[in-house]
Amino acid sequence: MNKKIKVLVVDDSPVFRALLSQLINSDPMLEVVAAAENPFEARDLIKKHNPDVLTLDIEMPKMNGVQLLKNLMRLRPMPVVMISTLTQHGAEPTLAALELGAVDYFPKPAVENTAEMVNYKDEVNNKIKMAAGANVQSHPVDDFAPIAPSHKPTDFEIIAIGASTGGTEAVKNVLSALPSGLPPVIITQHISAMFTASFAERLNAASAIEVKELTASKAPLVNGCAYLAPGDKHMVVVRRGKHLYCQLDDRPPVNRHKPSVDVMFDAVAETVGEKAVGVILTGMGQDGAQGMLKMRERGAMTIAQDEKSSVVWGMPRVAVEVGAAHKIADLKKIPQLICHFVYQ
Repeated sequence: MNKKIKVLVVDDSPVFRALLSQLINSDPMLEVVAAAENPFEARDLIKKHNPDVLTLDIEMPKMNGVQLLKNLMRLRPMPVVMISTLTQHGAEPTLAALELGAVDYFPKPAVENTAEMVNYKDEVNNKIKMAAGANVQSHPVDDFAPIAPSHKPTDFEIIAIGASTGGTEAVKNVLSALPSGLPPVIITQHISAMFTASFAERLNAASAIEVKELTASKAPLVNGCAYLAPGDKHMVVVRRGKHLYCQLDDRPPVNRHKPSVDVMFDAVAETVGEKAVGVILTGMGQDGAQGMLKMRERGAMTIAQDEKSSVVWGMPRVAVEVGAAHKIADLKKIPQLICHFVYQ
């Protein structure tokens, strides 16, 4: 029989510790080996039990979860899933935790009806299992040296980037290296709707490109700008005369995601064809693979992140398997590849 994944739960609420432990232990692949009410207790229990995954509450007295994570990733890197509040207030510490190396996050449950709790249990346990196999790593931003702007003319009209688990840092690192004069960039990242505004601000601060969340129903695409899909709407591309626009799309989730990378890539394939670059970064599942294949079939240049540099090699792996990627590249090489394609 396969060994169970050992989980340490860290949360200051005894009621939530008990609930979370019960939900995790209901999965035959998982076992809660201990529960801690604060980071100081957690440190001793990590040494004692050597867990495979830590679930870590962000909001705790004495030392918050982000501070514990910072110490942990420096001294003993391991898969950590943060327990977050899906509010604007929760956005900054959650994004900071992902920046420090947390694999993913899940919220505390808002309601306690049975149907919702079953969905919640599945979400939590799937994220813990995924985290157990994640490539826990850190990519110092210094490794992503900015590329000098090019003054060559280009026929390319758009760069489309899709990502999921591990993607908040991967997207930020790619954008931080890209020069300001590129064609418009559109981004679909699987993330809570409450977090996208803060995420866009972080991307903007780290990049020579102007990054904004798409909040209007439609916006013209402008060179040197990047547009992030909100966490609860798809983003598509349309052409009006000679001009390209990105617009919000409220159709149901695709591949269980809204926004979906496939929806964005499909629209780019249909509207822009060969004058596009598609990039698929780290993430769980297969969202984006078929859309990227359609982009490649329409003549676009396509890049998938490689396994070694991906936190979770799910979405890029499927894209590679279906033949959607022209190039498979380490995350650090992707900015140069984008510029090579655009200015070749």
